[in-house]
Amino acid sequence: MRRALTATSPEGKHSLAKGSEPCDILLIQPPIQDFYLTAKRTLPYGLITIAAVLQDKGYRVAILDGLARGKSRPAPLPPELGYLEALYASADLSPFGLFHQYRHYGYALTTIAEKASRSGAFLIGIASLFSAYEDMALECARSVKSMCPDARIVLGGHHPTQFPDRVLDHPAVDFVLRGDGEAGLPVLADRLREKGPLASVPGIAYDRKNGERCIRAPAYVDYLDQLPTPATELVKTRYYRRMGGDTLVIAASRGCPMHCSYCCMGAHTGIPYRRRSVNHVMQEIRHAARGRHIGLIDFEDENLSMDRGWFERLLTEIILFFGDRPPELRAMNGIYPPTLNRNLIARMRKAGFRELNLSLGSCDKDQTRRFRRPYVRDAFDRVLAWAEELDLSAVGYIIAGAPDQDPHSSIRDLLFLASRRVLVGLSIYYPAPASWDFAYCHKTGMLPSSPLCWRSTALSLDRMTRCNASLTLLRLSRLLNFMKQCMDKDGFLPPPEPFPNHKPVIAPNRHEMGRQLLGWFLEDGIIRGLGQHGEIVNHITDNQLTQSFLEGLREISIRGARSR
Repeated sequence: MRRALTATSPEGKHSLAKGSEPCDILLIQPPIQDFYLTAKRTLPYGLITIAAVLQDKGYRVAILDGLARGKSRPAPLPPELGYLEALYASADLSPFGLFHQYRHYGYALTTIAEKASRSGAFLIGIASLFSAYEDMALECARSVKSMCPDARIVLGGHHPTQFPDRVLDHPAVDFVLRGDGEAGLPVLADRLREKGPLASVPGIAYDRKNGERCIRAPAYVDYLDQLPTPATELVKTRYYRRMGGDTLVIAASRGCPMHCSYCCMGAHTGIPYRRRSVNHVMQEIRHAARGRHIGLIDFEDENLSMDRGWFERLLTEIILFFGDRPPELRAMNGIYPPTLNRNLIARMRKAGFRELNLSLGSCDKDQTRRFRRPYVRDAFDRVLAWAEELDLSAVGYIIAGAPDQDPHSSIRDLLFLASRRVLVGLSIYYPAPASWDFAYCHKTGMLPSSPLCWRSTALSLDRMTRCNASLTLLRLSRLLNFMKQCMDKDGFLPPPEPFPNHKPVIAPNRHEMGRQLLGWFLEDGIIRGLGQHGEIVNHITDNQLTQSFLEGLREISIRGARSR
């Protein structure tokens, strides 16, 4: 059994902050810069699984979570994203507000470097999961290297796996590990400690002394049950508390057997699909729950319920362990509707699910074919009916702005969800390296040259669905969810109302403010918000799309998102 490592000050009175205690190996989750951050999904699960393997080999390990900080601050918009300044120019305090200010989330790089220098680590690993945030990962490496010149810096994660040359070109990076960090990092640590040969390290990429570059194929853990229990004691749990208790993030599987065109984790990417046994997952839950109150468990699997029998056994074990007071369970990556039936959903509810995050993609058959997904509209409707019967809420996830996707098909997706008891989860497409769509975008010249633009907030593609259209679809999804809120809370929508000629008096109550703005939108199709100084803001929109949306609303009955 691993034991948690602690350190005291010279006076022996105070423990140093997590991530700054003396250690052999320091693992860092760098800060990020973007327009928003979903903090509950940033728990560094990959790092705690790697840390557990290193601890089992006798290394002292610490995790420095650069995102585990409740505050953020404005950051300058990178030149590569300068075109977004006009699109996100207006702050909006209304219920329809999106994002406005580009921000730095997490600790300052200087703070991270100072903490790293106090660790005394000979090997420092930095996570670089998303290409869109490579700037912060590389800047983190630069800052840390400046304060820890004798330490060796290794970057791992999806971005270095796909672009090892690009990452190794940065002067602060000594090594890249491709694939699963659990496969390569312990071997790299041994080689460095023993001054042994590096070329045999699984998944390694580095520059040899003769100037040649060694790049090995990505390495993956074949049998996930051989991994030890994640080192949850190294996480700053207070930052991730939800639902009145601690949050657990669990990946019960890796990869996905499907071939969706936009996904970088499917079978076509070369990442093998592997699933842990139910006993192994429960061992992790029991270990993490020991002496703690767990408020939320988020399963970050790409396809949690693909094996229905396995999933049912897992739910049964969770019910037996937690009894009548289970934590809330989520599957925020989305659940594939055809894998569910009524009995399984009932079991999910008993185990702690309160909301079903359902992966729809699109209800348009042509677009579904372009996504290389089975058509799941009928299965989606069946699941919604069972969810309503069992008093579970639901979110339907759709994608807009994908390569060659007609924005009017996204309007039809919104209207489809409008008439059903489900909230809308609309994601603007972004090109994910290793996906089929990424290769297509590169081949056709659609791919932005800078990885900083490969994010949803960058409205990456500007061909069939223009930037204004993508932004309009995103705002319409907010409007639609507010309409559903009105149906749930009030039982009716506000009537269409002309925008007044005089300066309107805006209701101080946020819900009533939203009803005012919604009434004006239903009359003229202009999406308005409330500025920082109380002024009415007219947002940039695609008028054809808003009119098409309004025309479609007249043909359907809008449903709320909750049972009545």
